[in-house]
Amino acid sequence: MTENPRIDLGMSALDDLFKDSTELTESKLPKIHDIPLELIDDFPDHPFKVKMDEDMEQLVESIKERGLITPVTLRPKEDGRYEIVSGHRRKKACEIAGLSSVKADIREMSRDEAIILMVESNLQRSVILPSEKAFSYKMRLEALKRQGKRTDLTSRPVVGKLETADVIGQVANESGRQVQRYIRLTELIPELLDLVDEGKIALRPAVELSYLSREEQELVNQEIFALDCTPSHAQTIRMRKFSDEGRLNDAVIESIMSEEKPNQKEKVHLSYGQVKKYLPDNIAYEKTGDYIMKALEFYQKYKNKIQIKNNNVR
Repeated sequence: MTENPRIDLGMSALDDLFKDSTELTESKLPKIHDIPLELIDDFPDHPFKVKMDEDMEQLVESIKERGLITPVTLRPKEDGRYEIVSGHRRKKACEIAGLSSVKADIREMSRDEAIILMVESNLQRSVILPSEKAFSYKMRLEALKRQGKRTDLTSRPVVGKLETADVIGQVANESGRQVQRYIRLTELIPELLDLVDEGKIALRPAVELSYLSREEQELVNQEIFALDCTPSHAQTIRMRKFSDEGRLNDAVIESIMSEEKPNQKEKVHLSYGQVKKYLPDNIAYEKTGDYIMKALEFYQKYKNKIQIKNNNVR
């Protein structure tokens, strides 16, 4: 005989009448489980990199001393295993720390719900590479488009492509246009995308390059290393125009990039990895150059004060 769901609901509500406020609060909290690391799989096509850097070393030491404070979020799979939605760095740190299991909040959710949670949780990090934004924005855009006009996971109905991008941008405090620019980066060949992550190619020129064919992008990459410079925004616009007309080749690319421009003049090359250890955690990747300039200005003022002080002593 089939049970009446309304009776079950009524009994549940009746049970709540006999619970005090503490019991009610605890019953609504997520249940934390210890899940063996060997049963946890990474999120498919996870766009965020798990780096073995100083931050990871500190996280590992913290876990060794105090254990994992913030549980990871897992999604159960049909084969009895689990898929990690949020907490790839924490899971890796637990592995390095020698733990055999990890504290986890297990949630039943659809693939699209998992994608949206995965992207939103990672976008709260202080440093996010352009490539990470590119692929995570694209994954969330596709998830929202599959939802159609559902509003249970978004703040408003998803109508057009730009409006969908606006919804994505709300999480990262960026405009829909900017989100679309980042998504275009997914069309770049890996070599050019690496240059964007390293800060050697700015976002706007990178977007223009993304409209070139793979073969044309490879020619551009060859010229970048041959000439030891990267194309300006104006130059990439011209390259795209030649490409649209079917006239872009290695000779044209070399001619355009051989023109003198600001980033071909005297220039200091610093990789992000070289300076990251000197940056506060709240400095975003895109603001690195501004922070370095302010630091140099502060140093120069400090140096001048010391020089004046020494002159007065004499």
